[in-house]
Amino acid sequence: MLLKRNLTWREMLFISMMLFGLFFGAGNLIFPVFLGQQAGHHVGLAIFGLLLTGIGLPLLGVTAIGLTRSEGVFDLANKVNRPFAYLFTILLYLTVGPFFVLPRLATTSFQIGIAPFVPQPHQGLALAGFSILFFAAAWWLARNPGKLMTYIGKWLTPLFLILLGILLLASFIKPMGSLNTAAQGTYALHPILTGFKEGYNTLDALASLAFGIVVIDSMRALGVTEPGQIVKDIIKAGTISVSLMGIIYALLALMGTMSLGHFTAAANGGITLAQVASYYFGTLGNLLLALLVIIACLKTAIGLISAFGDSLHEMFPRLSYAGLIAGASLLPCLFANVGLTKLIAYSTPVLMFIYPLAIVLIVLAVLTPILGDSHWVFGLAMLFTLIPAIFSALAALPDNLQRATWCQAILSINNYLPLAAQGFGWVVPALIGTACGWLVSRLASRNVR
Repeated sequence: MLLKRNLTWREMLFISMMLFGLFFGAGNLIFPVFLGQQAGHHVGLAIFGLLLTGIGLPLLGVTAIGLTRSEGVFDLANKVNRPFAYLFTILLYLTVGPFFVLPRLATTSFQIGIAPFVPQPHQGLALAGFSILFFAAAWWLARNPGKLMTYIGKWLTPLFLILLGILLLASFIKPMGSLNTAAQGTYALHPILTGFKEGYNTLDALASLAFGIVVIDSMRALGVTEPGQIVKDIIKAGTISVSLMGIIYALLALMGTMSLGHFTAAANGGITLAQVASYYFGTLGNLLLALLVIIACLKTAIGLISAFGDSLHEMFPRLSYAGLIAGASLLPCLFANVGLTKLIAYSTPVLMFIYPLAIVLIVLAVLTPILGDSHWVFGLAMLFTLIPAIFSALAALPDNLQRATWCQAILSINNYLPLAAQGFGWVVPALIGTACGWLVSRLASRNVR
């Protein structure tokens, strides 16, 4: 018999802090600051766009897992078909795991927190040593997934919020500049759409699919096992965590804009964060920021390594959890030495491919009470999204690859899609696929009758 109980306010707080801690890592610190510098006086509109993907999609992702009562992203993706579920889940976990996000966590920690103390000629060796220590700590703490709420929700997240609050408070008590600076690049013409796409880089919509089951398992461990109550509690916890994320995103973006009063626009937000901390607190600021960013990235790394091991072990039982988390710690330790700016550049085409698929999957899951969960709906919507998603990935390739003849030929086809110039050529095909899938599912259900 299912035990019907609600989370206490204290348990809800810890679950919310754990979810916030899992989400808020490298990209959440560096991309809002970079957005603020680029958006200039359009920062308000850019923040609005960022929040749509930065907090709206993560909340929908967690809600999708709950509403469909899925046991994780593989179970949710299986509503398309089983081959897609395997391919999508593996690509998702490789993206938010050892190939992109996990290495970025270590490089962000190093560049913002450690690099200011290391002479330039020795930074390569220092990054290698730091990466080993960082992933050794993350692996050690990820060995016991039952302790994640304690490690992240009770200890690391509150400490992170205190340290970040000190830096933000200083930047608003004594601003470095005004918000009246020129917008750069596409922020000058399309600040909302550009901010929306910038939210891709936080990876939170993808992380919501990866972390949803972690939160559900934590609730079950606390005795909340009735499916309907799990849905309610996970939406409450998600709302609390993403609301806090939204506030912090906005403050970081505003700080980035004001930083132009003393600094020029940097290659990435990590450099700007280090400059701001040094401006306000000198050497002490560098130490504060080092601790802040290492905690931020470490807690997310622990969650990602654990989720990677848990999910792939469920899919492939012959692969042990211990072996999987060891691999998920070793590979990013090697990849981290590519460098932060290069990692971001390499990850963008992959993100532009997988994000449309993830968004469509999340939206369809949330709309299952209206559209149903027919394989026709999910399958045709995903099929119509797939080709434009490939186009989006090609459009995000480095310039030297885009100039290739074969790439130019494909991109010329992409130009005919509505919203393709803004990077959203997949939207209209996804809507058409969803409508076709719904009609076919209705016809199929009538034939069965």
